[in-house]
Amino acid sequence: MASGRKQVVDTGESRETADMLRPGAADPELSHQHRDVSGGWLRPAVFGAMDGLVTNVSLIAGVGGARLAAHTIVLTGLAGLSAGAFSMAAGEYVSVSSQNELVAAEVEKERIELATNPADEQAELAAMYKMRGVDPALADEVARQLSRHPDEALRIHVREELGVDHDELPSPLTAAGASLVTFAVGALIPLLPFLLGFSSLGAAVILAAIAAFIGGGIVARVTARPFLRGALRQLVLAALAAAITYGIGTLLGGHVS
Repeated sequence: MASGRKQVVDTGESRETADMLRPGAADPELSHQHRDVSGGWLRPAVFGAMDGLVTNVSLIAGVGGARLAAHTIVLTGLAGLSAGAFSMAAGEYVSVSSQNELVAAEVEKERIELATNPADEQAELAAMYKMRGVDPALADEVARQLSRHPDEALRIHVREELGVDHDELPSPLTAAGASLVTFAVGALIPLLPFLLGFSSLGAAVILAAIAAFIGGGIVARVTARPFLRGALRQLVLAALAAAITYGIGTLLGGHVS
C-alpha cells in the first residue's frame, strides 16, 4: 500500500471505515440522523388510519344510501370497525412475521457461506466496494479486516446483498398494534355523528372528508411532500369510495327488506 495512504488498522476502525464508504458519510455537513424507515410502526399506522376512515365512511354511505335506519347504520359501522381493526392487525402480524422469517432464513444461509467459504465471501465483499469506486487495494484491505470479525462481516454482507439490517427488523407486535389502534380511530370518525345522536349522513360524510383532508396532509408532511397535494389526494380517494358505495346502496335499497 502506498506510503501516502492512511493505513486501516485491525481495531474497531474496520467497521468505521466500512461505514464511511457510504455516500455522504465522510462529509460532516452531510452526516445527519434519519428517521426510522424500516416500517416498524409508521407504515401500518398510516395504512390503518386511512383504511379505517375510507372503509367505514364507505360502509356508512352505502347503508345510508339504502335509506336504512340510523341504528342499522351504527351497527354496520361498529361491525366494520371491529372486523376491520382485527383483520388489519392479524394481517400486519402475519405479514411482518413472514417477512422477518424470510430474512432470518437468508441470513442463516449467508452465515453458513461465511463459515464454509470465507475466502470467496471476502472476495465478494471486496468486489462490492470496488464496484462502488473504492480503490482496489483499499477495498481488499477493508474486506480482509471485516472478515476477521464474523458478526460484522455477516452484517455487512446482509446489508449489501439483502438491503436490510437483520438486527433492526420491524416488530410484528408493534405493526399489529399500530394497525389495530389507528384503524379503529379512523373508522370511528364517520360514526361519531350517529353515536352523538345525529342521524344525518351528510354530517358523517363531511366529518370524514375533513379527517381525510387533514390526515392526507399530515402524511404528506411526514414524508416531506406538499401538504395540499397529499390532502387533496386522500380526500378524492375517500370521496370516490364513498360515492360508489352510496350509489350501490341507492340502487339496491329498494330490494332490501
